[in-house]
Amino acid sequence: MTAYKDQLLDMIYSNEEMMKELELLRSLQLPDWYVAAGYIRNYVWDKLHGYEARTPLNDIDVVYYDLSAIDEVYECKIEQQLQDATGKSIWSVKNQARMHMINRNDPYTSSEDALYYWVETVTAVGVRLEEDDSITVVCPFGLEDIFEFRVSRNPLFQDEAYYRARVSKKNWQELWPKLKIE
Repeated sequence: MTAYKDQLLDMIYSNEEMMKELELLRSLQLPDWYVAAGYIRNYVWDKLHGYEARTPLNDIDVVYYDLSAIDEVYECKIEQQLQDATGKSIWSVKNQARMHMINRNDPYTSSEDALYYWVETVTAVGVRLEEDDSITVVCPFGLEDIFEFRVSRNPLFQDEAYYRARVSKKNWQELWPKLKIE
């Protein structure tokens, strides 16, 4: 995984727009935050497919963990701040301290713990820009699936019909033909 992690970090550090967005997210000082899912996954697939431009995102998932403030109103406030700062209206900010109720899981203990329950292994990847400008990568299932073009259901996610419908709806294989859907 170290080689893939180094490759991911090189990709992110070389993308000026991503670095600015990571700096913006860091400035919000959200506890235990990561930008995750398609923001990372799609970018890696774009780069590995040799695409010059990023494939448009449906949303930008930002997760954080704060037991002291589980009000959705705060999440909306952060989304608005991000929209105002970037001009992008696709920010999706979710406090993982409350998301277990929506997902019908046991309470999560952290943002990383929440990622263990995301539908696909390739989606359960997040990054955070630290104060020293290092990037922390969280990937409970590793980075092999993303870099080896393998899409598979998270073994903890039991609803296979939902997984199949979700993957089909996303049209990932049409966008990135090297993918293998399991």
